[in-house]
Amino acid sequence: MFEEWLLDDQAALTRADGAGLLLDLASAGATVRRAVRLADEAGLDRLRPEGRPRAVLVAGHGTAAVAGEVLAALGGTVCPVTVLAPSLTDPAHPSDRPGPQASASDLRSDFALSLDWALPGWVGPSDLLLILSTDGTEPGLIALAELAYTRGCSVVSVAPAGSSLAGATLQVRGLPLPFATVGAVEPVPGLERDLPQETPSALWGLLAPALAFADRVGIVSIPVSSLQSAADQLDDMAVRCGPAADTYSNPAKSLAIHLDGVLPLLWSDGPGTAAVSRRFAAMLSTEAARPALTGMLPDALTSQYGLLRGQLGAELDEDDFFRDRTEDSDALRYKIFLLRRTQQPIGAPTQPEALLQPEPDTAPVPEPYPAPYAVARVHRLATDHRIGIQELTSALPETLGAITELVALTDFAAVYLGLASSSSPRVR
Repeated sequence: MFEEWLLDDQAALTRADGAGLLLDLASAGATVRRAVRLADEAGLDRLRPEGRPRAVLVAGHGTAAVAGEVLAALGGTVCPVTVLAPSLTDPAHPSDRPGPQASASDLRSDFALSLDWALPGWVGPSDLLLILSTDGTEPGLIALAELAYTRGCSVVSVAPAGSSLAGATLQVRGLPLPFATVGAVEPVPGLERDLPQETPSALWGLLAPALAFADRVGIVSIPVSSLQSAADQLDDMAVRCGPAADTYSNPAKSLAIHLDGVLPLLWSDGPGTAAVSRRFAAMLSTEAARPALTGMLPDALTSQYGLLRGQLGAELDEDDFFRDRTEDSDALRYKIFLLRRTQQPIGAPTQPEALLQPEPDTAPVPEPYPAPYAVARVHRLATDHRIGIQELTSALPETLGAITELVALTDFAAVYLGLASSSSPRVR
């Protein structure tokens, strides 16, 4: 059950947020600043690279994989960035496994034993392996670093200081950068305590040092000033989307209301917004216990448009006076949320509040330039099938700024949806 009244009661929100999720999201800007400072203290500012690597491979799981996707989107065609997904293996002996009375940390270590990574056969001395981990205990990542060393591949890791992964990075003559967060989230009670539980701001604790290093070696062009701007932007979004802001002026609370009772189709217009949509889907699942489907244009128009013809497709016609209300179903209905970037005339000031505010109707947001054909086709498709559609857009010119804006908006919205829902895993 969704209790919309709770969104306008700051005291009730604070009581419901026993895990400290809103406070963690508000600290995202501080996490970026601290991560950049710790990276410089670890020796990043003294790094003198001899040239850009031929290719970059990013290894990790969960939030680390999302950070790798963001890095790949920011890298563009300057340097190919490939995210290595883990495979399932079972290298642990039965005697090494935690017993029935094991703690949650022991069980999470047991989960890490089941993950393994492999290097492509073409990886060699001209390439770079970037390992991202919020835990730093995964044996598969440690073995991957050792394998990369035997191939002559350079190794850089972002992991907690003093962790096994950080130590292994030093042993293979790599550069360990510290992973740091400002706070911690209370673990989810129940049978899921063996699975990794990461704070929402962990994304920025991994991404900030990774981007600072990538700029240093020429993979992306994101100077420290851009990271500081991203931190300021996160602070600004924490004010605009924070619990103190009323629902009518808070884009995240408004988005949470529009997410209730629907099955979101999170469609994106490019690699950057695709990474945001996958992050959004993960946050909806973890923090609000809600499902979502992701897709990137133009492929989503061919691979998912058939969903709109199904039983969860067309919205009920509320203007049909003679409709038999007793046959109405409470089942979820599809709704398209289109995440994309919009273009503004050169020199024109951006209006983030208007562009981030979800639009309830199916008409595209007016723009100075014509919308791409795929975007216009999505709106026509939604109109033809009577499917709800809203655009979540950013008009900021820099890709990092647009991604930061959309991630902050959707993170807050997912947490609000969970706090106002009795099904949220964090408020049981």
